[in-house]
Amino acid sequence: MVIEGDDKTPGTALLLAVAPAGRGRLTDATSVLAPLAAVPPSALTGTATATVVELADPLEPQTVLTRLRAVAATPGPLCLYLAGQLQLDRRQRLVHLALARTTPATVRYDGLPWHWLAGELGVRGPGTTTVVVDLVADAETWQHLSGEGLGLGPGVRMFGRLIPPPARRATATPAYLKAMAEIWRSGARPQMDQLHEMAAVRSGPEGARLFTAGPTGARAEQHERAPQREPAAQRERAPIPGQSDRRSVPAEAPAPVPDPHPAILSAAHAGRHTEAAAAAAAWESEALRAHGPGSAQALHWLEVRADLAHLAQDPGRSCELWMMAAGARLQGRPSADDPEVEAAVDRAHHEWQQIADVAQARTLAPDLLELRRRVPGRQRGALQLLQQRLERLQVH
Repeated sequence: MVIEGDDKTPGTALLLAVAPAGRGRLTDATSVLAPLAAVPPSALTGTATATVVELADPLEPQTVLTRLRAVAATPGPLCLYLAGQLQLDRRQRLVHLALARTTPATVRYDGLPWHWLAGELGVRGPGTTTVVVDLVADAETWQHLSGEGLGLGPGVRMFGRLIPPPARRATATPAYLKAMAEIWRSGARPQMDQLHEMAAVRSGPEGARLFTAGPTGARAEQHERAPQREPAAQRERAPIPGQSDRRSVPAEAPAPVPDPHPAILSAAHAGRHTEAAAAAAAWESEALRAHGPGSAQALHWLEVRADLAHLAQDPGRSCELWMMAAGARLQGRPSADDPEVEAAVDRAHHEWQQIADVAQARTLAPDLLELRRRVPGRQRGALQLLQQRLERLQVH
């Protein structure tokens, strides 16, 4: 397996398998856990010793985020094996990993945004992280990704496949990852790029989109089966509003503006946090001009800025921005149990708990307390926990 570093350094493998329960389930994701668990841990990580962590059918995105953050903090090589299905948030057009409770109507609230996964892994050193995916997309997401691609940013090697939804009333299986497990259990230890090709040939199907990452880990390339075809050209870097698009197009058919999210996240993953924040702020300004304060478009970019502050390891700024988003949502939708309001307050609370600067935490606490009193959230005792920590801070 191609992973930088001394093979004597312990590695970590996270096996994550999840799909919605009931009629929305497109893949039997958890069926791959037993075959992978039977593989020697050293094969999963390419290191002499390894720790293996399993996460089966998690219900809440925060549960997945907490586990991802824990394994991302490990110093050795990290390998994530992911089986599941992708769905699209129809309002923001963002891809999510569907969790056990996810439905098309609730994906924005109880799915895991793909850019969260990219953000947690992007803080690791280049070349230390490998992600292997066996994913199925619903029809809308499959079409969306035909022009968007699916990556995890610089420094993360990504291998795997994405398949379209199975026939009605049928359920797909993670045959690609199962093929990998079968190869490993035979005693073979090919390099990851070779293993990927072998598993892709064994698993099919025709039309699957395959992901391969070169040795630099600079990008994940997407192409259609068969594996011997040339990778599709990468989408151009998205411009910041106000910059010109130099592509030549007919006057009657102006070029569509590329999705700016990948370029912004790429800058953040590369450590160019000021550049990423400035680009997001520019898009927010454009949304405010075009759609007005409190619009869904402006709120989206405010929340993107909050996520970018998290990636920049600035929990104070992230908390502040999430509180602003929650306040704006409360003005437009006064119901305190609105899922979007709850999510914004929960994330503000989470970031506030990460603030190490006592003075900054004290400064932000009154506004957060006011929000938490209005929006208790679904986590029992959240307000009490906030008050208890604030009391401890007052003592110091």
